Amino acid sequence: MIIGKNIHKYFGDVEVLKGLDLHIKKGEVVAVVGPSGAGKTTLLQILGTLDKPLKEENYELELNNISLKNLNDKELSEFRNKHIGFIFQFHQLLPEFTALENVCIPAFIAKKPKQETEEKAKKILTFLGLSHRTEHKPNELSGGEQQRVAVARALINDPSVILADEPSGNLDSESAKNLHKLFFKLRDEFGQTFVIITHNEELANMADRKLTMKDGKII
Repeated sequence: MIIGKNIHKYFGDVEVLKGLDLHIKKGEVVAVVGPSGAGKTTLLQILGTLDKPLKEENYELELNNISLKNLNDKELSEFRNKHIGFIFQFHQLLPEFTALENVCIPAFIAKKPKQETEEKAKKILTFLGLSHRTEHKPNELSGGEQQRVAVARALINDPSVILADEPSGNLDSESAKNLHKLFFKLRDEFGQTFVIITHNEELANMADRKLTMKDGKII
């Protein structure tokens, strides 16, 4: 599913990722933990094609048997839209749009038909327990509901993997537990792969594997 070898990344003179290797299988829920500054978010951005490793190093990066190394920016953008779903600590919903419209946006970017997309979005929102909230805007939803809309948005294009950066970090404990259970329900029912950066020990311990980062490497 995801193969990374010899991943290096610098910001100025600071080496943030130091020849990192990882291998993530399809259908795994993998938690990435470690102290602030260990390189976790940088790694997630590289896996999500939002950033690139140092080209001068002989690295490999594959997702779903597709090498990302030589794709140009347009190809990376198309790949990202098709294969990767993102969930952030702050839901990043657009306030002027309803829950349904927010979920549909990645599919519209991929030029999928409007009616088909809206029907699929409604099914996903229903699966997530939000069938009664489809026409509500983000400011009319609770924090947990907003984050579930963000999950639905991440799922709309049937991505190969969902990358989540502190997805429950902005939620109360009950909403966080519900979100964590949802990830595993999606894995069990749809074979969805998750890579999750978290400081939440409960979530990390629930994962199929826990990868600990320190000083730019997985230890």
